[in-house]
Amino acid sequence: MPLSVDVLLFDLGGVLVDYSGVRDIAPLLRTSATEHQIRHRFETCPHVAAYRVGKLDRTEFGQRMVRDWEVTVSAERFLQEFRTWSRDLLPGARELLASLRPRFRLAALSNSNELHWERHSEEIGVTALFEVAISSHQVGFVKPDPRIYLEALRRLAVAPEAVMFFDDVRANVDAACALGMQAFQVEGIGGLRERLVLEGLLK
Repeated sequence: MPLSVDVLLFDLGGVLVDYSGVRDIAPLLRTSATEHQIRHRFETCPHVAAYRVGKLDRTEFGQRMVRDWEVTVSAERFLQEFRTWSRDLLPGARELLASLRPRFRLAALSNSNELHWERHSEEIGVTALFEVAISSHQVGFVKPDPRIYLEALRRLAVAPEAVMFFDDVRANVDAACALGMQAFQVEGIGGLRERLVLEGLLK
């Protein structure tokens, strides 16, 4: 086991949390599109980007998405649907974290938004599983911006070398490595568990 590791820092969607994303918006669109087309549009959408860093409130976000994406339901209904895109903890996530908690400090760092963070906190109970849980909408930066990682380090009061970070996006992993963290790209609980075993943190 790496002796310097004190904190395990996790992305949420795609690593610990089932996030449905573009699968759920397709039926709401007036014009059909492929999943690839929708995913690209979502990832480059200025409204999504603004909402992730707290520059839009939920009402503005819903109204702009319905208007510009030609969504066939009301803004209120869209927001109700959008909230559920963050489904639940992936099977085995809670148990895996429980097995790590006696030996490591656990933290979360997510590109998220007001509605999904509310769901994580109030309905699913995700944020309560961590000593520190940070969403991009709270701090005004998204991964891979170095400033969001530096904010996590500040709140945890640790050096980057004491942190091992797990994310499903390569650019986010590379940014963490550039700051001196040990960081790995993983997919889901299976991938996370496999990496933890390889690094000697789990049997």
